[in-house]
Amino acid sequence: MTYEEMLARLNAHRDEKYAAFHQRLLHNPSVRVIGVRMPILRSLIREWRGEWESVLTFPDEYYEVTFIKCNLVGALPFGQFAAHVRDVVPLIDNWATCDGFEAPCIGKNREAFLPFIEEFLADEREFVRRYAFVTLLKEYMEERYLPLIFDSLRRYGRGDYYVVMGAAWLLAEVLVRFYAEGYAFLESGELYRETAFKAISKACDSFRITSEQKTALKTLKKRVSFSEKY
Repeated sequence: MTYEEMLARLNAHRDEKYAAFHQRLLHNPSVRVIGVRMPILRSLIREWRGEWESVLTFPDEYYEVTFIKCNLVGALPFGQFAAHVRDVVPLIDNWATCDGFEAPCIGKNREAFLPFIEEFLADEREFVRRYAFVTLLKEYMEERYLPLIFDSLRRYGRGDYYVVMGAAWLLAEVLVRFYAEGYAFLESGELYRETAFKAISKACDSFRITSEQKTALKTLKKRVSFSEKY
């Protein structure tokens, strides 16, 4: 498949109203959107799994092309995925591509992927670091990984807007699933203030924690002196 053939297929499914809607959601006017709805995009990704090597050479002119690149790499067996994940993560330039990047192979290779998590967390680029936090949320939300999650939040849970929101989303999910441990981490005051406040807000928006827990979190927000270090 050539790049022109890919664009022809994508444009055949173009929905102009959806393109305009999705463009607004991305909050990044530099990202060009063709306007292919997600079920169709996922179907094309399945169809093109054998084309991944060619697709990696295509230019990143459109949101859909980069999204396809990421998810074709994500569909590879772990060894190939690990060999190419560094090729695609730096291409991410918006939250939708970041959060929609699926890599099922990580689930059975969590320990082997940890060096990549550390590498991406230490990267100053906004969506590279967000990718690491979102991957922790998707693949490492188990009690045995809580020390890793808290250490990652403590060291890297600050920075640009989408980093802060990714870190907050991760901690909010910890509060839903491991409330006592998440509360104790917040109470330590080690987390960056804005991230802590966003995490508490997200957790309090959830139907999966009790009203008593929400009250306790709101009280903690007023009581704890969170880190102001950026």
